[in-house]
Amino acid sequence: MSFRYLDEIESRLRGIKNRQFRALTVAAEQIAATIRNDGMIYVFGSGHSHMLGEELFYRAGGLANVRPLFVEPLMLHESGPRASALERTPGYAERFMTDLPLTPKDLMIVVSTSGRNPVPVDAAMISREKGAYVIAVTSMAYRAALSSRHPSGQHLSDAADLVLDNEAPVGDAALSHKALDTGFAPVSTILGITLLQAVIAEATETLAEEGFDVPVFKSGNVDGADAHNEALISRFKDRNPALTP
Repeated sequence: MSFRYLDEIESRLRGIKNRQFRALTVAAEQIAATIRNDGMIYVFGSGHSHMLGEELFYRAGGLANVRPLFVEPLMLHESGPRASALERTPGYAERFMTDLPLTPKDLMIVVSTSGRNPVPVDAAMISREKGAYVIAVTSMAYRAALSSRHPSGQHLSDAADLVLDNEAPVGDAALSHKALDTGFAPVSTILGITLLQAVIAEATETLAEEGFDVPVFKSGNVDGADAHNEALISRFKDRNPALTP
């Protein structure tokens, strides 16, 4: 057993900090500014990309002002093929984006590894129209290799204020074997989650150094955490229905 996948992830993560230091720094600064301004951090992704929103939401050590957008037809549990088809539908994002109470003090993170389908591109465009700062988590390798499916010809990276490149290869599968006619072992989720947790951690440390009271959840499985968490829920539940008890 060689566990090549672990080596692959380690290698890719080792270089990301150096290759994207500037983008990571700007992302951390924008997240810190959003928290200072009492803004919300929205996260949207279709298919497997929705997991990055779930990763950041309502977890021990995580920010309480995170609002993921879980659009069930675009997730996979109802129908994987249908979710993939809907992500390619121009205008579909208007169904869940038009009435979203985004303001200029908020931040939107849109996740799409390919960055070529209409729904995430539209989500980014609508967010910017509402004045929110938009961070895209996508693969620039896809951007270079594949055309957009959006009517405008834009990729997600074109519609965002800032790009965090998850550096996933085209097809996402990072390993190959001579006995298989397809690649395997996707990396985009692990790399994307690590990028986002890294910039949130950096923003949290920056604010802590300033003496700012950062809205971080404590583990509900640690004695004495309930009162702390209930106060945070009360503070943000009006802006995030998923925090309603």
